[in-house]
Amino acid sequence: MSEPQVVVGVAVIRDGLVLAALRPGPDGGWEFPGGKVEPGETDAQAAIRELREELGVEIEPGVSLGPAQPIGDRYQLRVYAAALIRGEPVLSEHSAIRWVGTAELAQLDWLPADRPFLPALRQVVENGT
Repeated sequence: MSEPQVVVGVAVIRDGLVLAALRPGPDGGWEFPGGKVEPGETDAQAAIRELREELGVEIEPGVSLGPAQPIGDRYQLRVYAAALIRGEPVLSEHSAIRWVGTAELAQLDWLPADRPFLPALRQVVENGT
C-alpha cells in the first residue's frame, strides 16, 4: 500500500479573521482552501500555488497547525496558517467563502479532517503569531 497523498489546507488570516471555504456537494462542508501537493513540491509551494489557482490571492505560508489528519485511506491533510499578502479571494471552486472571527469558527460545520486544527488556529489568530 502506498503512502497517503499529502493535501495542504491553508488558514488564511487577515485582520484577525480566517478565510473559510464551503466545499459543494453531498460530501461538502467548510474547509481550509488548498489542494494536493504535487511531486517535487514542498507543502509551502503547494499552498501558494493552490491559493493562487483557487482564489486568486498571494499568501505567505506560516506555522503548521498540528499533525496531519487522515482523509479516508488515500490522503492526509496538513494545515498551515498563512498571511494574505495580496488580492481579494475570488469564488471559483467553492460554493461560498467568508471571513470569520475566532468566536465563529466553532459554529461552522467543518469537514471532519479540518476540525482538529481549529484550537491551534484560534491560538495563532488570538496571539497574532
